[in-house]
Amino acid sequence: MTHTIRTEPLTAAAFAPFGDLLDASGAPDKLINQGMCGRHHDRAALDFGPETMPAGRAGISIFNAEPRAFPYVLELVERHPEGSQAFVPMHQNPFMVIVALDQGGTPGTPRAFLTNGAQAINFHRNIWHGVLTPLSAPGLFAVIDRIGDTANLQEHWFDTPYTVVQD
Repeated sequence: MTHTIRTEPLTAAAFAPFGDLLDASGAPDKLINQGMCGRHHDRAALDFGPETMPAGRAGISIFNAEPRAFPYVLELVERHPEGSQAFVPMHQNPFMVIVALDQGGTPGTPRAFLTNGAQAINFHRNIWHGVLTPLSAPGLFAVIDRIGDTANLQEHWFDTPYTVVQD
C-alpha cells in the first residue's frame, strides 16, 4: 500500500517554506557587461551553518543522475543539517523536486513540484527533500553545498512509500 501525492508547478510562493526558487523571471536587477547581460542578483540564501559548527566551506560539485519516470515511488527523503543545498540543472529539461517540512524530527507529508526547465532550487538547511530526480536525460546538475569533514546528511525511510503522479 502507498500514499499518493500529485505534482504541482514550482512557484516561488509555494516553495518558500522549503527554500529558494532560482530563475530569471521579471526584469533583471541591473544590466552588466556593456548592457548585454541582465543580472538577476542574489537569488538564494546559501547557508553553510553557524560558526559553532565544525569548519566547512562552499563547494560546487557536478552530479549526473539517472532519469526517473511517473509514477514515481518515494521511499526516502534526506536533509542536510549543516548547510543549504542548491540544484542547478545544466540542461533545460524539467525535473521533480520533493520536499517535506519537519515534524518533530521526521518529515511531514511530502509535496512534489515540477520545474519548468528554466528553474533551479536551493533547499534551506535542515529541509527534508527527495533525491535528485531528473525526468529525462541528461541528468546533469551543478550542486552547491557545504563541504566539510562531518556527516551533513540524515536519511528517513518511509514505513509506507508514497506514489507521485503527474498532475
